[in-house]
Amino acid sequence: MKELTVGPNDAGQRLDRFLQKAAPLLPSSLCQKYLRLKRFKVNGRPGKGPDRLAAGDRVQLYIGDEFFDKPTDENAYRRVSKPRLTVIYEDGQILLADKAPGVLCHHAEGEPPERTLLANIQAHLLLSGQWRPKEENAFAPALCNRIDRNTGGIVIAAKTAEALRVLNQKIRDRELDKRYLCAVQGVPRPPEGTLRGFLFKDAVKNRVYVRSSPEPGARTAVTEYRTLTSRDGLSLVECRLETGRTHQIRAQMAAAGWPLLGDGKYGGKAVQAGGEMKQALYSYKLTFSFSTDAGPLEYLRGRSFSAARVEFAEKYFPGYDYH
Repeated sequence: MKELTVGPNDAGQRLDRFLQKAAPLLPSSLCQKYLRLKRFKVNGRPGKGPDRLAAGDRVQLYIGDEFFDKPTDENAYRRVSKPRLTVIYEDGQILLADKAPGVLCHHAEGEPPERTLLANIQAHLLLSGQWRPKEENAFAPALCNRIDRNTGGIVIAAKTAEALRVLNQKIRDRELDKRYLCAVQGVPRPPEGTLRGFLFKDAVKNRVYVRSSPEPGARTAVTEYRTLTSRDGLSLVECRLETGRTHQIRAQMAAAGWPLLGDGKYGGKAVQAGGEMKQALYSYKLTFSFSTDAGPLEYLRGRSFSAARVEFAEKYFPGYDYH
């Protein structure tokens, strides 16, 4: 038997969701069976899956120890001795990181898990004493949004379960304004406008195709763009996503005739020696444009944060103030 005390970050969760995180190697089907067999108790009484937990509750788990050993990838932060992290903003609830192009947000098969942005953020919080994993039963700091590997920019991490819940809802309700910078080949005409279409994703090729009319499997995609400046056949463009689809900016700009510089997958030219492809795309500005109550994150209402610098913008459009 193992007893866990529910902390602030676990309060409000359903018992079955708590169990899935507290005993990560326990299959969900077996978890449901053990619930029926009353092997999980809350404050000494048999618990049910939908039961909501409160801070201070004692959860007794009458299961084998083998279900509590967490997978290796989830402990990747322990292998990070010196976090590689650029912090734009940090407080007790959230952290805004400036992810460099080439860095994965989450672990992918065949890649060292300790090199991900998430592992480095968790290591930073662990080493600074802001996160104590041994005192948490189910919660770990998590990313609220993600950016493609070869795209750089602002990523939001939640330090508390409540912040994660609020931010996930705000993102679903489109109450965060994210702006992207991209360098495209050509000069957009008109200089600003809205691209509307339908994106069909080919999971095998990991790319999307733009369709002008609906079709099975295709999802609506809307991108607003504004040309900031043009030089030597290239243009610096700011984009805002009304929808958030895979490769949305890359695919829609290419389909309009202005592929992103360096984006070989969608027709862009290589920009580095050796033909290395890293698309000129950066999530450079974030505004917490809340239109409804944000609870514990209300203090962020209306605040904006920007990346300190966007290298491709400075390289190809020297002297232009894109901030």
